Amino acid sequence: MMAARQTARWRGELRYDEPMAGHCSWRTGGRARRYYRPADLDDLCRFLSDLEPREPLLWLGLGSNLLVRDSGFAGTVIATLGALTLLEWLDDRTLRAGSGVTCSKVARQTAQAGLVGAEFLAGIPGTLGGALAMNAGAFGGETWRQVESVETVTRGGRLRTRLPSDYRIGYRSVDGPSDEWFVAACLRLEHGDAQAAQARIRELLMRRGETQPTREPSCGSTFRNPPGDYAARLIEAAGLKGAAVGGARVSEKHANFIINTGAATAADIEALIVQIQERVEQTRGIRLETEVHIVGDRTAGRDI
Repeated sequence: MMAARQTARWRGELRYDEPMAGHCSWRTGGRARRYYRPADLDDLCRFLSDLEPREPLLWLGLGSNLLVRDSGFAGTVIATLGALTLLEWLDDRTLRAGSGVTCSKVARQTAQAGLVGAEFLAGIPGTLGGALAMNAGAFGGETWRQVESVETVTRGGRLRTRLPSDYRIGYRSVDGPSDEWFVAACLRLEHGDAQAAQARIRELLMRRGETQPTREPSCGSTFRNPPGDYAARLIEAAGLKGAAVGGARVSEKHANFIINTGAATAADIEALIVQIQERVEQTRGIRLETEVHIVGDRTAGRDI
């Protein structure tokens, strides 16, 4: 456990027993034992170097792909949003961005500079760090197609630079060195028409608003699309549009979205996830895999 005397080394904000509902886009979930927002990258390195080697860590951006069970998270949350916000141009085609920068900001910055290839990021409601961790994509684009290199931090607080070849990158999956987390990336893009790129972003955001329940609490797409098919189509075909468990409901607008109607618990949402998986497997013979990251221990209560 971290000793109180060590806090003088840190300049960031440390909270105890932090409610995670306020940090996750589903607006529900338990408490984190500790929650730390570093002042900057150097501060983050010092903080990590002071942690016990076995301390459970949860890296948090916008919390748009995360479900914290009602039991909470018995470890330390590292909040990058508002902390790792570096944005700098290394040359006229390469942007270096911190993992706490929102994907939408990266899309806007590159489009304004007359670069193309990152417009799809405007449709991802998260930070660059989260997009790197899962190879997030939207409207046909994928994060790692633009990555020239990444910067990581180890559990002990040491910084490293790595290339895409250090990772196995697939559809919504990234496998690489253990106990390292993304703190920045260099994105290499192509020159194009700035006005056309900005118009493309507006078009994608309009399409997102028309086809997704963007005004209701959700985590975005709950399930990965199986090869050659779409999770939303399978869920709808199984008769689950509008299905509900407690305060959690399958969106009528987009079946791959589970929304919090106002009083959903994390257990409600997870129970609905399991119900969808079981029904689709029974009726369509396909087991849907989740995109959302679920953390925490299950507690007594709803049987899932």
